[in-house]
Amino acid sequence: MTSGDQLRYRPAVLRLLQTVWLWPALIMLVVGGYRLGTPDLWRDEVASWTAATRPLGDLLRMLQHVDASNGTYYVLLHGWTAVFGDSVISLRLPSVLAMAGAAGFVALTAERLFGGRVAGMSAGALFAVVPLVSRYAQEARSYALVTCAVAAATWFLLRALDEPTLRWWAPYCVAMAVAGAGHLVSLSTLVGQLALVTPYLVRRGAARRRLLWRLPLAVAVAALAALPVAVLGNRQSGRQLGWLARPSLDQLWHFGEPLFGSARVFHVFVVLGLLALALPGRRRPAVQLLLLAVLPVLAVWVMSRGSTSYFLDRYLLFTVPAWAALAGGGIRAVYGAVVAVARRTRTPRELRVAGLLLALGLVATAGVVALPRQSLVRYQGSHSQSKEPYQAAAGLIAAGYRPGDGLVVPLGDQAWSMVGPGVSYYLPDRVKPYPVFVERSAAQAEDLFPVACPRPADCTGPGRRAWLLVLGDTADPLAVLPGDQVAALRERYGPPDRVTPLGGVTLALLDGTR
Repeated sequence: MTSGDQLRYRPAVLRLLQTVWLWPALIMLVVGGYRLGTPDLWRDEVASWTAATRPLGDLLRMLQHVDASNGTYYVLLHGWTAVFGDSVISLRLPSVLAMAGAAGFVALTAERLFGGRVAGMSAGALFAVVPLVSRYAQEARSYALVTCAVAAATWFLLRALDEPTLRWWAPYCVAMAVAGAGHLVSLSTLVGQLALVTPYLVRRGAARRRLLWRLPLAVAVAALAALPVAVLGNRQSGRQLGWLARPSLDQLWHFGEPLFGSARVFHVFVVLGLLALALPGRRRPAVQLLLLAVLPVLAVWVMSRGSTSYFLDRYLLFTVPAWAALAGGGIRAVYGAVVAVARRTRTPRELRVAGLLLALGLVATAGVVALPRQSLVRYQGSHSQSKEPYQAAAGLIAAGYRPGDGLVVPLGDQAWSMVGPGVSYYLPDRVKPYPVFVERSAAQAEDLFPVACPRPADCTGPGRRAWLLVLGDTADPLAVLPGDQVAALRERYGPPDRVTPLGGVTLALLDGTR
């Protein structure tokens, strides 16, 4: 590289380093990547793995029967794992990258609405310290992708409102289509986006008339992409969402704590949001962002009062970018107030330094408040909502495995049905226990779960030993099985030996060779 090239290269690097989205995205990459591989996969992530690693044709056939609402994510993860493998880090890395993208778009949105890099960088950094954001940045599920898509759609919509050309409407359509296809609940953000559009709708003239047809067209195109997911998902909703209870008014009032993963962190965001609303500056954008954050939650709560509930913290994670942008506006308002008060006694440079230090201190305060919860989402069993130490069980099976051994896992319930695949994920390639009491595997059944054998005595396997896994810690693992299965196991293998509670599951060896 010549000296002239170096001179031209340096300004480009400086401009990149000064872009408002870069540092929040890097912070999110660091926060999201820290101890990425430490937590064990839990049952939902195991479901992602089992679906995404099937042949594409088998995966598409499965989605016609179950989990179509996650089908877009499974297909994308299928392509990812085909290239990068299916290690824990590889499975979760797309979510880290998506959350980093979301942090960047949060920064761009706050900069656009409140002006200046202080608001943008503060908002992006605040987004990165939210404990629930970290939690799902490290999860092999669709929530990070959907959060990024909604954050991107918000910024593209703002740009399209300022410059109504295909350059901005097209990426808005794509982002909303990805969000809707990734998780249908995220389309409720359209209710909140009305707050961004309304000031443009009340204007008169050609720009208003163009917006009146361009916005519905863009929404229709995005919704069309999500239509297959909506049709299949509606047929499967009872099976997929039947476990969610109708939300109460108290749950709506206290939604902030589960949404942020910490009541204290949520309160920090609320205080910063109130500052954006109260202090002189850009109050209208603050109101718009508040509505963008709150209206989708209200809409989902109302919809969940019907026959099917959708009101769950991770389903509403896509609203956190709006809260972060609003909090960034609060820091920008504080920064402006400090500069205004001290303008008569300080130089412009001193004012900027003091304001930046204050902004940094406010972001750091949120980070310190979030720190205890951040550590709680990074230990080995932190992802399991009920303890499911698949890796520990797999280690014991691998240590005592003999060719021909069987694996017995109670079937029927979703939690039970993921124990077998969860343990199998952590087993070495040489360890292939025979699935006892399974008539058809999940792949053969075109489902996430295998089909149990109607006559257990006919499906005990070729060997004389079997490993029994049941949820919970118990001294008598056979007690949780149906009577016909217990009889078949006792006749084939004898009583359990080496019963080992593992703090969430119990492993026992049934050895008929003794």
